[in-house]
Amino acid sequence: MGAEVTAVEPDPAMLTELRRALPDVRALPGSAEAIPLPDASVDAVLAGNAMHWFDMAVAGPEIARVLVPGGMLAGLWNVMDDGVDWVAALARVSGSAAIGPRDTPASWRVETAGAHLPKTGVAARFGSPEQAEFGHGQRRTADSLVATLATRAGMLVMPKPQRRAMLGRLRAFLSSRPETADGEFTLPLLTCVLRVRRL
Repeated sequence: MGAEVTAVEPDPAMLTELRRALPDVRALPGSAEAIPLPDASVDAVLAGNAMHWFDMAVAGPEIARVLVPGGMLAGLWNVMDDGVDWVAALARVSGSAAIGPRDTPASWRVETAGAHLPKTGVAARFGSPEQAEFGHGQRRTADSLVATLATRAGMLVMPKPQRRAMLGRLRAFLSSRPETADGEFTLPLLTCVLRVRRL
């Protein structure tokens, strides 16, 4: 593709795994708030399922610093396509603990529309946001989907008895639906993108 990629990762264990899995990609320790790159050195900054964790009062100026004028900041989130009936029903059964505020398209649009803006009085460094969605699917089984939902932050902080009960409800729901009851199925997903240009 002709692109030079530099990965920046704050977690040492994830950085080690990234370097192991992709040895040809330059991977540096750092964060959105402290990017180890020179001023105006990149055309784009991409954040996959992470931008909502950034402290934009610090990260916004830091990302703007490393971007060339007119460079692009993009956040990407994989969300469940609740335009599909059984996925919408799963979201209702699970509540916000398993399928949270950025995990379906409508809530993602609202939750991320201002994700590029600082939460304090710091001047905005980016123009108006553009949002887009790209559909795809992921092969799953009921067990693999429940295992993934069990790792969501809202599930991890639940008391164990509530967590077990919720996982049981999710398994029961998936086993009751013809779309998901037998073996593998395709989980309808959307990759949602928020894109803003550096001012």
